[in-house]
Amino acid sequence: MTMSMPEIERSLKQLHLSGVRDTLETRVLQAQAANQPFLETFSIILQDELDRRQSRLIERRHKQSGLDEKLTFAEFDWTFNPKLPRQACLELRTLKFVSAGENALLIGKPGTGKSHVAKAVANQAVMQGYKVQYLETDDFFARFSLSEPDQQEKRLRNILDCDLLILDDLFLSRSIPDAAGALLQTLVHQRYKIRRSTIVTSNRVVQDWGAYLGDNTMSSTILDRLMHHCHSLEFDGRSYRLKEAAETLARKTKAS
Repeated sequence: MTMSMPEIERSLKQLHLSGVRDTLETRVLQAQAANQPFLETFSIILQDELDRRQSRLIERRHKQSGLDEKLTFAEFDWTFNPKLPRQACLELRTLKFVSAGENALLIGKPGTGKSHVAKAVANQAVMQGYKVQYLETDDFFARFSLSEPDQQEKRLRNILDCDLLILDDLFLSRSIPDAAGALLQTLVHQRYKIRRSTIVTSNRVVQDWGAYLGDNTMSSTILDRLMHHCHSLEFDGRSYRLKEAAETLARKTKAS
């Protein structure tokens, strides 16, 4: 017995085929207008379902990653600071370093684009099916120390297991508590052992990390593992944020 369109839609909903259900009527009309063969029409309908499921999967992975925005390299103004390591950044975007279990260290002045590049690489990794964890480092250390032991264990397991970890703005507040230093050492050491990739961004040159940690030996241990098989990128130039603030002020002054 042939089902009516409402019956077909109810059946698709019951089978959790929302991609097919949402486009079925349009695809049927297109097929009829073009006198399209059944198998060709059916393959297009199946692709709609696959596309919908892939889109939902990516959206779920992005939410789980902790990324607060979906940045790409297309929005990055490379002309503002011509001396930025553009080619090295684009090489990170290929994600070959993730496949190889390598790290990346992005060091430089505030506002020069380190976080944008790290987030763009992380977003690309999510799109390619990698498990990603993005952490604003100071905020993470503070929240982690206040959580219950069982929550800490679960959180730590997720961070250690992900394919790509982003530690953004390390030492933004210049120093971190002793417990945070030990946690940082654990993250770097354990991920090094299992060859998982980490991107660290920081305004602080590595020579000063011992002072910020309050422990030169710990600093050496962290850097030894972090910089083995590592892409080191230096960011120099003017601040994008100051540029945007100046442009905003100029517009307000002109308007008034």
